Amino acid sequence: MVITKSRLVLSATVVTLSTIVVTSLGIHSRGQALFKESPKELVDEVWQIVQRQYVDGTFNQVDWLAVRQEYLGKSYSSQQEAYKSIREMLKKLEDPYTRFMDPEEFKNMQVDTSGELTGIGITISQDEKTKRLVVIAPIEDTPAFKAGILSKDVILKIDGKSTEGMDTNQAVSLIRGEAGTQVSLIIQRNGKQKQFDIKRSRIEIHPVKFSQKQTPAGNIGYIRLNQFSANAGKEMQSAINNLESKQVSGYILDLRGNPGGLLFSSVEIARMWLNKGIIVSTINRQGEQEREVANGRALTTKPLVVLVNKGSASASEILSGALQDNKRAVIVGTQTFGKGLVQSVRPLEDGSGMAVTIARYHTPSGKDINKHGIDPDVKVELTEAQLQELWLKERDKLATPADPQFAKAVEVLGKQTANSITTTTTNKN
Repeated sequence: MVITKSRLVLSATVVTLSTIVVTSLGIHSRGQALFKESPKELVDEVWQIVQRQYVDGTFNQVDWLAVRQEYLGKSYSSQQEAYKSIREMLKKLEDPYTRFMDPEEFKNMQVDTSGELTGIGITISQDEKTKRLVVIAPIEDTPAFKAGILSKDVILKIDGKSTEGMDTNQAVSLIRGEAGTQVSLIIQRNGKQKQFDIKRSRIEIHPVKFSQKQTPAGNIGYIRLNQFSANAGKEMQSAINNLESKQVSGYILDLRGNPGGLLFSSVEIARMWLNKGIIVSTINRQGEQEREVANGRALTTKPLVVLVNKGSASASEILSGALQDNKRAVIVGTQTFGKGLVQSVRPLEDGSGMAVTIARYHTPSGKDINKHGIDPDVKVELTEAQLQELWLKERDKLATPADPQFAKAVEVLGKQTANSITTTTTNKN
């Protein structure tokens, strides 16, 4: 089973936003203590994992057997030499999501999924076409968010060093640092360059915020989900139960700027809204499909509107796609990021690790959203000036009538609620 809670499905926070299956966290420490592979054996181990699991049986038109001969024909005097060759070898696939992590990077990846991290609070990826480093989204209320970093910003330099040819692991190593220290980023946005000097800090992520709102649509529940971290499901359950006790007439679920996180968390949360239907399907290189489905235990069946934008990615797209295809919610906002590949994260025997793309995920209706994203049912674009005002200058206007996307969501929810009341009345008659 690809997507199970026991095997921990996640997106690597602040490295690259991908859907990942972690096969066995914690093995790396045992490997370091009890077994030391030779550098060449480590290179071969990585090659074998790609050979067995990579999603494309042609290896993106690369002669993978010839690659093995090339890299196993070399001599290695240290693990660092092996690490360099492994990175070169994986680059031949031209897949930014299949990547190697040295022991420190692998440890950081695991820490990031716990809901706590040290840094500036951004998720980044390498654009598959341009190979440039792109911000998927800043995490809300973090130093990067407060400094004004936005989704789709291109990172040109980190502390004066050009990011050309740099992979995400290298970028993360430069961006990370001790709390209280500063990192300088040169960002390109809309063809213009801007410098951001940001102080690093210890970041604790509280994924769910909720409130009761009096609107033209009535007394509604507003839930903002910032990230699918380990405790997101528990916090979402508490939020829904609290709002249900206050007799709200419907809900707005805000996924704007949510870069993803734990995939099992998105499935868990989808089940809180869905009584039946497929949530997500994964398709591997053999064409085999596995599905996650609702379990008939929805916490509410009241009308629901979901807000999304270009910073809504990966697990956010799984949740919004499931709710949209099952006609459980109306999606309002703009087209989402478009990340629909599944990676398996494997610990290696010397304490390092790797992520390898093993499958694609599809929405319940079979849509492959990779590179395209989820199209909203009701499109509400914001101008650059509106984005700056709402997300940077006047945050208190978010989720108020001054927020055009939220205002439209309220309007849509009002129609849904009215239809729901009419249907209920008709059924009673």
